[in-house]
Amino acid sequence: MKNTAYLLLFTLLASTAIAQEKSNPNYDATLATKLGADEYGMKNYIFVILKSGNNQSTDKEFKNKCFAGHLENLKKLAGLKQIIVAGPFGKNDKDFRGLFILNATTTEEAEKLLATDPAIKEDFLKAEMYPWYGSAALPEYLDASDKVWKKGF
Repeated sequence: MKNTAYLLLFTLLASTAIAQEKSNPNYDATLATKLGADEYGMKNYIFVILKSGNNQSTDKEFKNKCFAGHLENLKKLAGLKQIIVAGPFGKNDKDFRGLFILNATTTEEAEKLLATDPAIKEDFLKAEMYPWYGSAALPEYLDASDKVWKKGF
């Protein structure tokens, strides 16, 4: 009986310690709801790897227009908080050109966003999409990122 009481007390203390250990004293329910966070502060996104497409056009004016449109589209999607992270890769042996993290939960939703990109639409770039689970706070990065650059592309 005495051992059972000690075991029960130990279990109660251990479970209380675990519950306290895992609760977040900084939790902001309003922010978590605004960002669509689950109970772990995470959410689903679509991670996109951009590779070179099949378009081998030698029309420099057309190609430049498509890539200028690509950059404008990125700015538009960032302004709408539909694209969370974007950037180019350096030279690599995988033919990776850039990446996006899209604020989308399905590949169908992501395809609609990517269809607005002239460089993808004209097959200068092709996109590989992967479901990705990351911090729901990633969209907050956009506000800070717009305050640290001096020169535009």
